[in-house]
Amino acid sequence: MHDGPPVSSLPDCRPLLADPDDLTLVFQPIVDLAAVRVVGYEALSRFPGTAGPGVWSAAASDCGLAAELEALAIAKALAVVPLLPADTFLTVNVSPHLLGSAPVQEALAARPNLHRVVVQLTGHTPADDLDALRRQTDALRTRGALVALDDAGSGLQQMAAVRPRLVTLDRALVTGVDTDPVRTALAEVVGEFAGRIDARLLAEGVETVAELAALTRLGVPLAQGWLLGRPASGFAPLAPEVAALVRTHAARAQVTRGVAALVRPVRQSDAGEPPSAVPPAVLVGGRGEPVALWLACPRTGAPYLAPVSLQASPTDDVAATLQRAVTRPAAQRFDPVLCTDASGAVVGLLRVEDLATAVARS
Repeated sequence: MHDGPPVSSLPDCRPLLADPDDLTLVFQPIVDLAAVRVVGYEALSRFPGTAGPGVWSAAASDCGLAAELEALAIAKALAVVPLLPADTFLTVNVSPHLLGSAPVQEALAARPNLHRVVVQLTGHTPADDLDALRRQTDALRTRGALVALDDAGSGLQQMAAVRPRLVTLDRALVTGVDTDPVRTALAEVVGEFAGRIDARLLAEGVETVAELAALTRLGVPLAQGWLLGRPASGFAPLAPEVAALVRTHAARAQVTRGVAALVRPVRQSDAGEPPSAVPPAVLVGGRGEPVALWLACPRTGAPYLAPVSLQASPTDDVAATLQRAVTRPAAQRFDPVLCTDASGAVVGLLRVEDLATAVARS
């Protein structure tokens, strides 16, 4: 017995399978919150009438056609992979317990090269045989696919078996993440586990600005939802007003997390020898300690030595670091700020302009 609607209320999906054109796809953008751009799209099924995808899925299960219905959606999704915009991927949803079925395997085999395809194992029915699931996902990877896993109902064992490159936070966790400490803690736990298995976190169902702000503060790298882009028949780019919104919250999160995100790499040169590096560079002593800065005059371009007038830790507050920088003596006020770690080793340089821009956007 399933938990879906009563059998009498379920649509009959057999005519749908007889006419595959009745199943259509829409594509929802997946946004990189740091890069502020669309990096992928999720293929979502749409059906005739007013019943949603969940009702049709339940109907297919009820009449023993669940694998066939998923295979139809997979085949349609793989057919549009060549039409993807450059540097984007397509996420295709598959139920873990149906991945090894003949219809689903046949649909996946129709495109031998699965580069730019993310197979997302989703739903609340886990696979019974984890060893078989591991072999199936390994086979997909050898053909170029990435594997994603829905956090809902997946369990740690299934995560370990699949070794996904993407782990999703579903709408149940995203809703209230800005106000509910429990959901915030759960999102952090999922994100921490994703980091341990070298996977990226994707938040689904982002619908409010407050949710976007909370997820950005938590360091969630990828997100999708109606706030960021609604499902469409084509591959829609990020709207300018949405890009501005994401950019604003990314800047605020940088300020919250400290100056680490603003650090620029810098060359190092032995302080005991004439500087040979192209400015800017840091002259270091025998123990790696910073001794001086090797800078270029902004007006003439001529290199010159400057003292290390200010150092900051990667975790220092952005606004506070900017204030310390601009209150230095006039001669050093706009010199780069040296970022060093707890041992005193050089991490990189912070430009005053970058600090000011981050504060202005927060």
